[in-house]
Order: sequence, then structure tokens, then C-alpha cells
Amino acid sequence: MVDSTNGLRLTRRTLLGLGGAAAVAGALAACGSNTGRETTPSAGASGAAGGSKPTLQQWYHQYGEAGTQQAVERYAAAYKDATVKVSWKPGDYDQSTAASLLTDAGPDVFEYGNGPTIDMIKGGQVVDLTDTIGSARDDFNPSLLKRMSYQDKVWAIPQVIDMQMLVYRKSMLDAAGVQPPKTMDELLAAAKALTKGNVKGLFVGNDGGAGLLGGPMLWSAGLDYLTEDNKFGFDDPAAAAAFAKLRELWESKAILLGAPKDWFDASALTSGLTAMQFTGLWTFPDIKKGLGDDFGVLPWPAMPGGKQSVPVGAYGSCVSAKSKNVDAAKKFAAWLWIDQTDYQVDFATAYGFHIPSRTSLIDKATTLKSGQAADAAKLATDVGHAQSPLLWTPKCSTAFGDMMVKVVKGGADPKAEIATVRGVAEAELKRVLA
Repeated sequence: MVDSTNGLRLTRRTLLGLGGAAAVAGALAACGSNTGRETTPSAGASGAAGGSKPTLQQWYHQYGEAGTQQAVERYAAAYKDATVKVSWKPGDYDQSTAASLLTDAGPDVFEYGNGPTIDMIKGGQVVDLTDTIGSARDDFNPSLLKRMSYQDKVWAIPQVIDMQMLVYRKSMLDAAGVQPPKTMDELLAAAKALTKGNVKGLFVGNDGGAGLLGGPMLWSAGLDYLTEDNKFGFDDPAAAAAFAKLRELWESKAILLGAPKDWFDASALTSGLTAMQFTGLWTFPDIKKGLGDDFGVLPWPAMPGGKQSVPVGAYGSCVSAKSKNVDAAKKFAAWLWIDQTDYQVDFATAYGFHIPSRTSLIDKATTLKSGQAADAAKLATDVGHAQSPLLWTPKCSTAFGDMMVKVVKGGADPKAEIATVRGVAEAELKRVLA
């Protein structure tokens, strides 16, 4: 998703950092994910020879991790009940895929960031996969499966999980006599205590967390974008206090700004520019290489009355309603993402650092068996939050992002800015629920 510069590519890390496919559709956004696999500039199709079997078109966005394309081609070739042609799709994958679903030239099976959008579901563009997922439903990460469900029907099968969390240098905290923070007040105090000379206490992105921490701040206050009954979820003094706390961090002079690489890269932590960093699981190999075991992982801290959390994201496998072979497409999706557990572990762990979306498979992932990686995987299961709800549309995401910048960087009144977002969100809810 992100290259060696500070530019954005359209993949999993950006998905996770910017709120998923809703953000992508809204701003070409940057996208759960979140979200962890980089893109490459080649595209193509491949598949087994056919006979009289149905032919299925399966689409992926371009992953850049070595071996990923060959892996999914290998999975497809192993399927005996259809000829599956895998296409690597370049560029603006989410928007081009969404457009293709309105035509006869789209895929049969395709992945989409955090599952299909509410407009795809309500527009009849994707197929209900509730029966397809069957008894495996309870084995998937609950937050992500909820994100891919609507009216108690499942519309996508989560593939693999990416996540973000707070990572800290153990030696730096020990030297300063600082305990790993569990609350936002403790985080602010720790960041100040760890700021010495050229070292800042905390790095949450070069925008001070405005683009990254809106959701975690809501969850830290015990709130969410929407309520369980799909009403606006944070017109609450606790939300205003949470966003104001992020502004306080901005003003504290204890956060790193202007790092050579942004939050999605761990070099600020490994090079000693910061003692704590909010980043993604995909950075663990680089952190391990640079620091050995001199790091620990934490969820994002809680505000009073709230809870700790970590954002999680995943591409979901969907079936197009325009497929000429819907039953065959559903059968293949089930075979790959439910039945073939070895392939699922392989895809999650052999070509990058990710988590299987099924809880029962985490123990089979050797990369997640111990240490910081095992701690992170447990956080994803125990306190993971999908980046945003299904009904949080692109317009909602844009308004929310504008609010965060105004509050965090500009010092705007959180209460007034929340009211503005509420107006946009309620209009969108009225539209999608009509």
C-alpha cells in the first residue's frame, strides 16, 4: 500500500489507516484494510484449462508482496469444479470494481475492502453469502463479520486481518520509569516524560493523528460512529472530550511531527525518533529486525468510562449478482475461504505479516505463536473494532475527516464540529435506510 516515499498506494495498509472502502469511494481514498500489502505495476489473468466446467472470473487488487499473485493462482488452479481465472487489477481497484458490478463485464468473485458497501447491498449488486458461510460464521473475527453483515445476512467472507496498535520501546520506558499506558491521561503523561532532546514521546502520524485516530478516540470514550440501531453515535460530551484530548496531545510538544516516513512505517520507532508509535502489524518484521525484543504492544488507551481498542480491517470475498454462475461462484468462495484452511493460513502469513480471519486458525500460524505477535493477535480478537460501520458512507467519512483536522490541528470547538458531522450523517442514514 505505501511505498518507500510518503505517497499512498491503493492497498491494505491505506485501507486500514483511512477507514476502508467507504473512504476510498469518497476520496479515492486511501485505501483496511486495512491495508498491509503493497501494490505492483503489473496486471494479468490466469486460470486452469476448462472443458465443460464453468469459468469464473476472480478479481484481486494488486498485492506487491513477493509470491502473493502466484499463491492465489495456485489456489485457483487447485479448484476442480470450475476454471477460475485470476485477474490482478491495477490502479483504483475499489472504484473500478464498484463500477464493473453495474455491467456484464465484471467479476464473478471479487475482494472488496471491509466487504461490499451498503449501496452495493441495497442495490442488489452482491449475493447473500449467509448459507455459504454456514456454521463457520462463529469462527470469524466478530467485529469484521459484523462489518460485512446487514440485516443478519452475511455479504462477504473475511479473508485475512490487518490491524493497528500502539508499539513502544521497552528500554526507553524503563529508563524513564514509565509504565505502559492504559488510559489517555497516562499516555499524555508518558509522552511528555519520554520526550528528551531529539526524541519525542509519541508518533501517531505526521498530522498528529487527525487522519488515523478518530475511531480509536471514539471507542476510547465508549462510543462509536453509529449506535446499534443505526443512529448517529457521538453527539456526546464524552466524544468532545476525547477529540479535545487529541488536540491536547498536538499542543503538548511531545508528539513527533514531520517524520521522514509516516505512521505506516516503523522507522521512526526503530531509528529512535520516538519512544512510542501507533502503527500496523505489517511493520513487525522491520521492528524485530531493528530492535530485537526491545518492544511491546498495547491497545489504544481508554478515556474515562471507555475502553481500550485496536482497529482491524480485512478484504472480504464477495460474489457478484450479475455472475452467470452464481451458485458456482458461491461454491468456489466457500471452498477457498472456508474449506481450505491451509491456504488461508498461507495467504495470511507466508507473504506478509497478517492474521487469519478465523479465530481457530490463529494457533496454526507459526508467525503468531509467541511474543509480541501473539499479543497483537489476541488484541485483534479481544478488543478489535472494524474501522467504521457498514452504514458510515463516503460522505460521512469525508465530513468526519474534515472535523478531525479542524479540531486536532486547528483547535476548533469539538462540540460544534460534531454537530456539523451529525447533519451530514443523518442525511446519509435517511438516504441509505429509505
